[in-house]
Amino acid sequence: MDTDLSALETVVIPRTRDLGDNFEVRRALPTSQKRMVGPFVFLDQMGPHVFAAGRGLDVRPHPHIGLATVTYLFEGEIEHRDSVGSIQTIQPGAVNWMTAGSGIVHSERTGSDLRKTGSSLAGLQCWVALPKKYEEIAPSFIHTAANELPIIEGEGASAKIIAGSFFGKSSPVPTLSDLFYVDVQLQAGARLDVPAEYPEQAIYVIEGKLDLGRDGVFDAGQLLVLKANTAVTLRNAGPGTTRLMLLGGEPMDGSRYLVWNFVSSSIERLEQAKEDWRLQRFAAVPGETEFIPLPDLPGKPIGYP
Repeated sequence: MDTDLSALETVVIPRTRDLGDNFEVRRALPTSQKRMVGPFVFLDQMGPHVFAAGRGLDVRPHPHIGLATVTYLFEGEIEHRDSVGSIQTIQPGAVNWMTAGSGIVHSERTGSDLRKTGSSLAGLQCWVALPKKYEEIAPSFIHTAANELPIIEGEGASAKIIAGSFFGKSSPVPTLSDLFYVDVQLQAGARLDVPAEYPEQAIYVIEGKLDLGRDGVFDAGQLLVLKANTAVTLRNAGPGTTRLMLLGGEPMDGSRYLVWNFVSSSIERLEQAKEDWRLQRFAAVPGETEFIPLPDLPGKPIGYP
């Protein structure tokens, strides 16, 4: 392949982690190949996984600063609780957007009713780094229902604008930076032209096979990072549906550092957050008595980009 004609900067094969009970996540960001795309500094694919009766997801209360978490499901439900008092069950197609800012704590669990019968779970969770002027903004939580999100459809292709703006449409989800996050589905034989709307753009293949022309065909579970300001044409390369997420945006306004669940432009601020959590200075999540202790964090914070 002539690399001068390639649309791709890099292809990331996510590493897989077992969180227990054979519940797997695939981490596409950050990796040694790519730390961030636009303001996106973290991208995990959860499942798909089937919980037996009596089992479920139990992510105990844990803290964040300097970022927004974005939860988007394809199957199942998650009950979200946080330290600003939010209690929200998220279902497929809806968006939970939690802005950590100066500090927030949240838990993510399978609800009691689903836990009794067993349930499936699949989705994506990402972190969006906040611009410097908003890193210490007051924490907040916004839930947006699936039917509130704009969809563009035609000729076997659909694109739902989860956050930000793309394809001439804007999501109602409030964001603090220029970004886009789009759920695309291509039926058999369908294609979709993706313009170079932002300097940094990537494709995460969720299901099926994606044909990128001269760059080849890609299976599910790969992050395809495009070269700067590059347009591509997406084609379904299989008999079934191809589903993918488009993501990216404007480059960040300077370097970011990541330690555990914290993101900041200041290493000193990260150290303060670690100490605050160790001493339990963060606000608590109403109704929760558990928490994830600060882990042993050897080495220096990871720098982005």
